[in-house]
Amino acid sequence: MASIVSVINYKGGVGKTTLTANLGAELAWRGKRVLLIDLDPQASLTFSLFAPEVWAQHLADERTIKRWFDSLNAEASPLTLDGLIVVPNRVQSAGVESNDGCLHLIPSHLGLINVDLELAAELGGATLKQSKLKYLRTHRRLAEGLSAKGVQRYDIVLIDCPPNFNIVTKNAIIASDGILIPAKADYLSTLGIDYLRRGLNELVGDYNEYVKLESGEKGETIAPSIIGVVFTMIQIYGGRPISALRPYINQTKALGVPVFDAFMRENKSFFTDAPRSGIPVVLRSDEGFDHIVEELELLVDEFEIKAGI
Repeated sequence: MASIVSVINYKGGVGKTTLTANLGAELAWRGKRVLLIDLDPQASLTFSLFAPEVWAQHLADERTIKRWFDSLNAEASPLTLDGLIVVPNRVQSAGVESNDGCLHLIPSHLGLINVDLELAAELGGATLKQSKLKYLRTHRRLAEGLSAKGVQRYDIVLIDCPPNFNIVTKNAIIASDGILIPAKADYLSTLGIDYLRRGLNELVGDYNEYVKLESGEKGETIAPSIIGVVFTMIQIYGGRPISALRPYINQTKALGVPVFDAFMRENKSFFTDAPRSGIPVVLRSDEGFDHIVEELELLVDEFEIKAGI
């Protein structure tokens, strides 16, 4: 059975997509069967693995997560998620399948933002009970889709969520076993971590309450846990984060949420250009990438332990 992990932070620009791509690539290199799902309408993860022109010509119309959401209402026989899975050829050429692992993707679409509006319109009900039942039906769609046999053949599913807490994001959380939070060590990025934790607890509480209303005590409740906060874009001096960053790291630890010891170092020359090549940095063998790859490998070591993969 696949472990499902959502990667999320309310704040954009924190390295969420870079973390998801490199985490998935390293796990695939280690022999894990990895499925990435791009739930962000910006489609940054998709465009990190496929050139925009390839996406437009071959994927945009039929092979995106938006197409799946659309089919649930519009078609008598909705699509299945495994029918949308694509193989990033440039990653494959980097050798991730030589160890029996794989890295596959369900792409996003720029129009995914409209899906959330459509889901919100479905939530009304004539009675309180009807409203709660519609809430469950609307919020568990992704969980039901991911329970299909074609998806369960993967060892892990990593979901790149949008930087908000809308219904599509809640679908991802309800489907997940764990939550991974990337953050920069600055005021705005760390400010939202406690709000995210509160939002997570409220969502889980509401969902489980409605499940019991629908199915009684035998209903299938959820309990996604925060795997940890991964600090990204860290500047290093003397082998540790610079002094200006340490207070924000310590403040996050004081919240009581798990914090990874490993982190992602800031290196714009490597990470900024990586999406153009379609190959995550952790798979690159270019001269000068060694220390970046080593740090990412340490991060994945810790992730495997915390996520129990």
